[in-house]
Amino acid sequence: MKELTHPWEIEERCWTEGYETVCGVDEAGAGPLAGPVYAAAVVLPRGLVIEGLNDSKKISEKKREQLFDVICENAVAYAITSVSEGEIDEIDILNARMLAMDRAIKALSVKVDFALVDGNRSKGSSKSIECPNETVVKGDAKSASIAAASILAKVSRDRYVVEVLDKEYPEYAFAKHKGYGTKLHMEMLDRFGPCDAHRKTFLKKWEAKKK
Repeated sequence: MKELTHPWEIEERCWTEGYETVCGVDEAGAGPLAGPVYAAAVVLPRGLVIEGLNDSKKISEKKREQLFDVICENAVAYAITSVSEGEIDEIDILNARMLAMDRAIKALSVKVDFALVDGNRSKGSSKSIECPNETVVKGDAKSASIAAASILAKVSRDRYVVEVLDKEYPEYAFAKHKGYGTKLHMEMLDRFGPCDAHRKTFLKKWEAKKK
């Protein structure tokens, strides 16, 4: 497993600039047609080495599950939050992502001075990350804190889809496609139509094909 090249470089710069408590924040599940979007915020002990820590999308599901426990056990603080399908439809996915990440930061048991945000946006048209922050493109491959947040968000969302949505709506096979617009998922939509777990604003292409 490839390690982060300089996992603490960005955090160290923040510390030298006077930010005492720095968290990483990331979201998971922006693209699926169903289910909430999840976010996690993590404050790690300075210089902590977690073997195999990297972008959650580049490591196996088994490894993510293992790292989830290691991160939770070793973090100074962590928080995992979500924004529902209904909220996504109401405020749009960009604002929902910002809201989820802002909720995660505010849910931390410690007050953070600065947040490192994965991606290139920290605000939408109506929702934003309110604490001082810096966006880091591909941050989950550059920052230990963001990589940790990426894993907590991804694992938490996957668990929800498998343990809750798949059992609540077994006909859609959510455990297999995690809500993404796969061929199987589209076939289930064609057969059964949308359920309450679907993001209605994400189904416009599917609806157009039905006409």
